[in-house]
Amino acid sequence: MRERVKELIHKEDRKNPLTDEQLSEILHCRRESITLLRNEIGVPDSRERRKPILMKCIEKLLKENENISERELTKRIIHQGFDVSRYAIREYRKELAEEHNKKSKNHEKESMKHMGKAMEFAEPAKTIEYRGFSNIIGSEGSLKTCIQLAQAAILYPPHGLHTLILGATGVGKSELAAAMYEFAKESKVIQSNASFVVFNCADYADNPQLLMAQLFGYVKGAFTGADANKEGLVEKANGSILFLDEVHRLPHEGQEILFYLIDKGKFRRLGETDKEREVQVTIIAATTENPDSMLLITFRRRIPMMIELPPLSMRSLNERLDIIKEFFRKEAYRTQVAIQISNEALRSLLLYDCPGNIGQLRSDIQVACARGFLNRVVLKTKIMEIGMEELPSNSKKGILKIQTNRPEIERLTGNADIIAYPDNKPYKELIKENVYILPNEIYQYIEQRYADLQNQDMNQEVINYIIGSEMEERLEKLVKKVEDNVRPLEKKDLIKIVGIEVISVVEKIIRIAKRKLGVGAENLYYVLAVHLSTTIERFKQGKMVKNPQLSKIKEEYKKEFTVAKEMVNVIEDEFNIRLTDDEAGFITMYLRMMTKEKQGAEEGRVGVVIISHGNVASGMADVANRLLGVNHARAIEMTLDESPEDALDRAIDTVKDNDEGKGTLLLVDMGSLITFGELITQKTGIKTRSLTRTDTVMVIEAVRRAMLPDANLDEIADTLEEKPLYISRLMDTQQNAEKPSKDREGVIIAICITGQGSAQKIKALLENATGKYGKKIRIIPIGALDANIHHIIHDIQEEYEILAIVGTINPNIENVDYISLQDIARGQGLQRLKHILESKKIKQKDDIGKKVFQRLKAMMQPEIMILDLMGKEKTEILSQLSGILFRNGYVKENFIEGIIEREALGSTHTGKGIAIPHADPSYVIKPGIALGRLTEPVEWDGEKVKLILMLALDHNCLAVVEELYTFLEEKDNVHHLLRQDSYNDVIALLENRSGR
Repeated sequence: MRERVKELIHKEDRKNPLTDEQLSEILHCRRESITLLRNEIGVPDSRERRKPILMKCIEKLLKENENISERELTKRIIHQGFDVSRYAIREYRKELAEEHNKKSKNHEKESMKHMGKAMEFAEPAKTIEYRGFSNIIGSEGSLKTCIQLAQAAILYPPHGLHTLILGATGVGKSELAAAMYEFAKESKVIQSNASFVVFNCADYADNPQLLMAQLFGYVKGAFTGADANKEGLVEKANGSILFLDEVHRLPHEGQEILFYLIDKGKFRRLGETDKEREVQVTIIAATTENPDSMLLITFRRRIPMMIELPPLSMRSLNERLDIIKEFFRKEAYRTQVAIQISNEALRSLLLYDCPGNIGQLRSDIQVACARGFLNRVVLKTKIMEIGMEELPSNSKKGILKIQTNRPEIERLTGNADIIAYPDNKPYKELIKENVYILPNEIYQYIEQRYADLQNQDMNQEVINYIIGSEMEERLEKLVKKVEDNVRPLEKKDLIKIVGIEVISVVEKIIRIAKRKLGVGAENLYYVLAVHLSTTIERFKQGKMVKNPQLSKIKEEYKKEFTVAKEMVNVIEDEFNIRLTDDEAGFITMYLRMMTKEKQGAEEGRVGVVIISHGNVASGMADVANRLLGVNHARAIEMTLDESPEDALDRAIDTVKDNDEGKGTLLLVDMGSLITFGELITQKTGIKTRSLTRTDTVMVIEAVRRAMLPDANLDEIADTLEEKPLYISRLMDTQQNAEKPSKDREGVIIAICITGQGSAQKIKALLENATGKYGKKIRIIPIGALDANIHHIIHDIQEEYEILAIVGTINPNIENVDYISLQDIARGQGLQRLKHILESKKIKQKDDIGKKVFQRLKAMMQPEIMILDLMGKEKTEILSQLSGILFRNGYVKENFIEGIIEREALGSTHTGKGIAIPHADPSYVIKPGIALGRLTEPVEWDGEKVKLILMLALDHNCLAVVEELYTFLEEKDNVHHLLRQDSYNDVIALLENRSGR
């Protein structure tokens, strides 16, 4: 086969090389086998084989016309025989531009100076004119799409679109909002003298009345202390932009007033009843939280534009280098002193984990500069030097990753130091995230303090000690602020997960650790809570775990082990159980993790990467990271149209970036991804282990174990390969298969299509209702779009009797009653629930699962299927198909409004020539799927679309969606669907291709 592969590749069309999938079809073998064989013989993949000839062709066309549009460039490339997407052309064009810019900046590397090895990166002194988004690093790279959306939001007539900016702490949400304001002035959407009004909702979150007063103003006598009328920030922003940071901290009452303001342009001051005030304000809001769970749906629906900024870990090293240089330029300008950064320190800043993103990166650079500035004052040097000694301890960890990133790092940094000069003034900043930024006077303080101590005739050693101690105290406070911003779950949420009994015991044993070892880190609180919850559950099942490193722990960590034994004694007394030394050994490892962190010791950890189909992995990683107060778990999410090769490339990059020398655990949600581990190890040399059937609890357990100082990849994987243990009330389940079915405890499942956050709210609603009947009923919240939802429900059924499912979508579980949330709200659902809880009688249902495919066919009727649909633009086509559904009684008249509202949140094209527009079930009268095949493809948010499946679905259509998704994902189905000539042909294809 090896020779056959070589022969086929040798004869292939160079403009359209054979993909591994095509080769596997020709040779009738698995694609994975072709990939492995191709790697063994040293042949690049199809994209790399095509790249040189394609790049030459693009470069030639750009030389002929450098201003050629992306659309026209793609058209000409295809005309020359290439089968390539517009997206690929965009990426190659971007790469050519970066290469051109790199060549033009080569003089920087050639200008070696200062001790024969430093190179200057500051440009010649010039005036930098702030122009909208141009000074945001990444505006032509990772942030290009975000900035295009921001520009569109500002320019949309008549006054722009209200916008919600999403992203973790420190990604640059405030900077983007400020740039949108500048762009609005430059594009004359607002007056040049219009104010940019900024309000951080968190500043008054604990005082809702004061928050509302600041925002909307108040009239005299509205509350105690309101001695005069006062206008609020909304009035100050009239005719301009109001930026609401941390908008999730705005109380529901405030959100309701805001969406009324958005709808009507009117509001009242606090205490005002006799009149309404009119304003024209564009709102830009920002949040670090999931808007679906933290903001009212009525408020969210009135903010049509959502922009999600990527974390620093998702941006290229090239952009990160530019960000680092810019921050050093700022510090050089602030201090008016040139700064020399050692090559080793620069590499470490490029590679270390930055949970606080760009904000923390800036903070750490400022911490380093403050230390460097002190050294310069003491030594009276002309230049400030930043080496590894000046970096904060967390920044130094980046050097551990150099081995797996060496080629790219050497390409970016060379081997020379770099110098930032103060003559290149950075662009102005409109907003400063104070949590991250040292005060401007910090450098003046160092100089003044040094001069004062010298005047007191103190010797140099004492002066250094005093200033150093004072600086350390200031810097520790700043670093603590940054660490606090990587906010774990609140303790009240932790109580829901592990239970109040566990929390009470953890608080007692934490006091022992603090008293005996001087540790009391917040992180220890969370990991011990989760660990203890798991330990108690295992003890109840007789499943205590052996600690393979117990002998080493007793020998090497005697002090910590003694304290751990004392902590175990408290646990035994509180829970009336007896634990072995193995448990004391595990607690010792956690204590050792804290004491080593306190001592600044550096040691690698096992990496954890979650890979999923669809939007699942990020949610699980986020829960685990927040629960344990770390930023360790990484996520990769495959889209419907993404090829395995592309996903594998992203996985390789993530594993390389996450490697700290101890290997990486891959948690995947489908068996088809299990081969990634072997391929990653072959390509990178990094040891991996892969586990399937991943859920949130497994991710938490994996991250918790990976954080231990002496964690071992194989030990973690071997432990997790056991049947997953659900942690207390996180999934509200316990493993107890031996319990007879007639004695099984009853549970209610709370389910929501938007995820567990919303399901938790349904749970809270039901807790009051079930409490009235004196039943100790468990309520288990799950998200309908979580991975393996039916596996999760099946696992619950093995241990519990599911009495009912309550929520916004019906998973159609045999013999289990479903009650919609709407019925609960109206009261009739509560009566049904009451009857179920009192009688525990479960209705017999039809075998719905066997009828899913028939339901799918029934929804695709000939009267709502058009195989010769004509239209020139997306809006026209949406209008035609929604009109067909309305005229045939499937949807309400305003269904088109729901479709447009959904499209505003993000495109519905799949990248395979198909778009799947849909709207909220509230617009649907009866389920139906309108199919439209276009005579000519149309532009659909940057992609060509030929086939549209418009979904009009109700709450009971989850299984149908899964069936349709599976059909579209299967090989060649889309291609064949585009070629059918009649309704009967389409239905026959659905039946034949699915093997029904």
